[in-house]
Amino acid sequence: MSDERVLRITGLRARVAETEILRGIDLEIRPGEVHAIMGPNGSGKSTLSHVLMGRPGYEVTGGSVTLDGVDLLELAPWERAQAGLFLCLQHPTEVPGVSLEALLTEAARAGGRDPDTVRQALITEAGRLGIDEHFLDRPLNVDLSGGEKKRNEALQLGVLGARYAVLDEIDSGLDVDALATVARRIQEATEEDGLGVLAITHFARLLEVLEPDRIHVLSRGSIQVTGGPELAEQLEAEGYVGVLGDAATDEPETLVGLPHAAGFGDDPFA
Repeated sequence: MSDERVLRITGLRARVAETEILRGIDLEIRPGEVHAIMGPNGSGKSTLSHVLMGRPGYEVTGGSVTLDGVDLLELAPWERAQAGLFLCLQHPTEVPGVSLEALLTEAARAGGRDPDTVRQALITEAGRLGIDEHFLDRPLNVDLSGGEKKRNEALQLGVLGARYAVLDEIDSGLDVDALATVARRIQEATEEDGLGVLAITHFARLLEVLEPDRIHVLSRGSIQVTGGPELAEQLEAEGYVGVLGDAATDEPETLVGLPHAAGFGDDPFA
C-alpha cells in the first residue's frame, strides 16, 4: 500500500443492466481539498457517488478507485467506510428502533475505536451544528424534516472522522441558515482535520461557504469541463448549455427506461 494520501479515480466506467452511465471519470482529491461536481440532471452525478460507496446494482466495467493506496472496488461498502470514505446521502434512510448514538457506537466498536468516546463527540458535534441534544436519542432520521436529516448526515461525518466525504446534494432540503451551518462545519473539517471532499450539487450557493478548489462539470457520464471557483459563477450566468454547448444534453437512454438499482434508497441516475 502506498503512503500517498489521495482519493484517486482513474478511467472509471459503470453501468446498470445494459446501460452505461459513467463513461470514464478521472479525478484526484487530496486531504483538505474540496472538489465540486455539477452537471445537468441525468449526467451521472449520484451514480458516481453510489459506485464509489459500493451500492448494489451497479457494474463497474473499467477503471480503478483507490483511497490512500487501498483498492476500494475490491471492498464491501462497510469496508470502504472503515477505510475512511463517507457518503452523505441525498435521501437519508429512516431506521426505526436504532438511535444515532447506538449506530455510531457500533461503528466505533467495529472500527476498533473506543465506543465510550462517542457520546461526548456527539454532543460536541451537535453543538457545532446547532442540533438539540434530544435528537441524539431518537430513532435515526425518523419523523425528521429534510433539513434535520441532512444535519444528521453532517453530524455522523464529524463523529466518524472520515478521511474523504462524498456529499450527494447535501444542500437539498436545507434553508439558507442551515446550509451555512452545515457547509461551514464541513469547511472547518477540511482545514482542521484534512478532510477531502467531493461535493455533488446543483447550486452555487453551497460553494459560497464550502470553498471549492476545483469545480468539475459532468455530462454524458464524463467530466467535460474543469475550472476554479469562478466556474460556478459562469454556470449561474450562462447555464449548462452556455458552458457545455451540445454536451449539455444527455442521450435519452441514460434518462429513461432503466431499472432501479437496489440499495441506498434514492434515484441512482441523477
